[in-house]
Amino acid sequence: MCNDLSERGFSVQPSCLDLGLIAALQEQVFALPHEEFNAAGVGRQKNFMRNDFIRSDEVCWIVGDTEAGAAWLQWTESLRLAINQRLFMGLFSFESHYARYRPGARYKRHLDAFRGNSNRVLSIVAYLNNDWLQQDGGELVLYRDQKDRVGLKVTPVAGTVVLFLSEVFPHEVLPASRDRYSVAGWYRINASSAAQLDPPS
Repeated sequence: MCNDLSERGFSVQPSCLDLGLIAALQEQVFALPHEEFNAAGVGRQKNFMRNDFIRSDEVCWIVGDTEAGAAWLQWTESLRLAINQRLFMGLFSFESHYARYRPGARYKRHLDAFRGNSNRVLSIVAYLNNDWLQQDGGELVLYRDQKDRVGLKVTPVAGTVVLFLSEVFPHEVLPASRDRYSVAGWYRINASSAAQLDPPS
């Protein structure tokens, strides 16, 4: 992963997650009541808005109050420490949520760094979908820059993990023909200043 990030700015790792962690995350997300999921939006704080034309997934934030959530946050913390040791990225904190895409839902091309606040520096996605077939759709398309119109397609099969620089790589999620589950997260740097705390309380 670190070599990929250093050389290309992204990494795609099939069969990366431990089977036990995959099973725990699947068990939790599949058992979540419908009301635990909220329609996702775009933007942050005062710029936050719902826009189903841009994205139509549903999310449930992970705070570590369940065994599965705590195990995921422990795994991502170990990854944060390893990346900082190897690449000196200064990753400071992490936020993460489950994402559920119903059939036909999508997330159009975008960057993960929010307008006016670029402290999200590294994005991670881990997939939770067993027996996913190419005809099921739902691929992540990762573009190398704003001019790229072809991109790299990643099939959202359980255990695959994708890492990429949040401010560099536009990406989108294509519609799927079945429910599609993932865990998405963002590593942040500490962008606190005298005028603003980050992350905000």
